[in-house]
Amino acid sequence: MSEIRLLTGNEAVVRGALAAGCRCYFGYPITPQNAIPELMSQLLPEVGGQFVQAESEVASANMLLGAAATGTRAMTSSSSPGISLKQEAISYMAASHLPGVIVNMNRGGPGLGDIGSSQGDYFQATRGGGHGDYRTLVLAPASCQEAYDMMIQAFDLAFKYRNPVLLLGDAIVGQMKEPVKMWQPAPVNPAEAADWRLEGADGRESRVIMSLYLAEGALAGQNRCLMAKYERMKTEVAAETYAVEDAELIVVAYGSIGRIAKSSVRKLREQGHRVGLVRPLTLYPYPDKVLENLAAQGKKFITIEHNTGQMVEDVRLAVRHHTDSAFFGYMPGNMPASDDFMEPILKALE
Repeated sequence: MSEIRLLTGNEAVVRGALAAGCRCYFGYPITPQNAIPELMSQLLPEVGGQFVQAESEVASANMLLGAAATGTRAMTSSSSPGISLKQEAISYMAASHLPGVIVNMNRGGPGLGDIGSSQGDYFQATRGGGHGDYRTLVLAPASCQEAYDMMIQAFDLAFKYRNPVLLLGDAIVGQMKEPVKMWQPAPVNPAEAADWRLEGADGRESRVIMSLYLAEGALAGQNRCLMAKYERMKTEVAAETYAVEDAELIVVAYGSIGRIAKSSVRKLREQGHRVGLVRPLTLYPYPDKVLENLAAQGKKFITIEHNTGQMVEDVRLAVRHHTDSAFFGYMPGNMPASDDFMEPILKALE
């Protein structure tokens, strides 16, 4: 049974998490994601869940680690500087093969920056963000509906791979309000973590969840195991393609900027310009094969981001055997519109 509600992106995150079976939330206030803990504090107790406003971002991330070790579907959320403070615990979770969902409603930076929209956390999100060789699966919604859908997907992926999953939004996605079709996934399998979760060792051998490997060769084996898992994750790659078949130029953009750029592409096609769009839905794994195949067809590229240039490095790596990518960075601190992208797209086309 589905229901349509008018929700902000932040509210859609909460509703999607609850639909996915999230029963623990740990967080700390920071704009522009404050509506997430606020709504969680209201709704989680109604479904028998636990809400904790921790004393800090560091504490909330370590609480997530503890809940994850019990096999509980749990999450935390923050914005940019708060996510930075959570990175140590996220690294520990990845090393310990623990599932959990982290939401980052990206705000302007570096430093305290501002509370407006930005895509300055792309490197942090896709390169692990903390210390050591690890990765988080990264999903990038562009609408409130995708925020809802991807939260359900995030919890399923977290438990499928026993790995943290990051949903990377921004102030635009978090604050916009749209109709959202709420749907209920299949019930959570109560035995989904039965073979590894910590629940007391009565009647069985003890289990150990850890991220410290001091024996000779132990850490090397651990890292090889993690790398093999990250290779398996690459099957989850996803991207939206729009009007790429006859396009001479491909615009590559993600999240809210991808949505705005799609409007720019529509306008330019109405004027007779052969342009198309690739919008990555997963930032890790990255849809490099999609871009490589288009590059092999002789198409040109421009990457558009709300930062000074981050994802463009992945685009250039993907197409490097055939071409390069132009870049247009719309500076954080300003709010973009589709007309702002028209001139750089036309310049790259020419």
